Amino acid sequence: QVQLVESGGGLVQAGGSLRLSCAASGGTFSSYAMGWFRQAPGKEREFVACISSGGGSTRYADSVKGRFTISRDNAKNTVYLRINILKPDDTAVYYCAADRSPYPSGNYYSRLKYDYWGQGTQVTVSS
Repeated sequence: QVQLVESGGGLVQAGGSLRLSCAASGGTFSSYAMGWFRQAPGKEREFVACISSGGGSTRYADSVKGRFTISRDNAKNTVYLRINILKPDDTAVYYCAADRSPYPSGNYYSRLKYDYWGQGTQVTVSS
């Protein structure tokens, strides 16, 4: 069983930056593709970004391209999400998720693709 713990959220002014972290334990982190999703109040959970097991392949939602960067450090069993130029619309709970397959292929943007989930970290952006 894989456990995922997100951290790094908080209250930030618009235009600022954050780096979210997701630490994994209990599984073979380096063999999993990893994803980030977010859920704003009253909205469905939506795909943000994903990364292959080795870090060489990434995918982003169109709405975050150019501002968000996903990365991972397999030696630390951690995946990151760097968010630049934060906007009030980025306010959400951010979740990381693990996919037991190594590459973000097929329906990588679907919640159904992922096998394990963290509890989320809140990001609030003030205008």
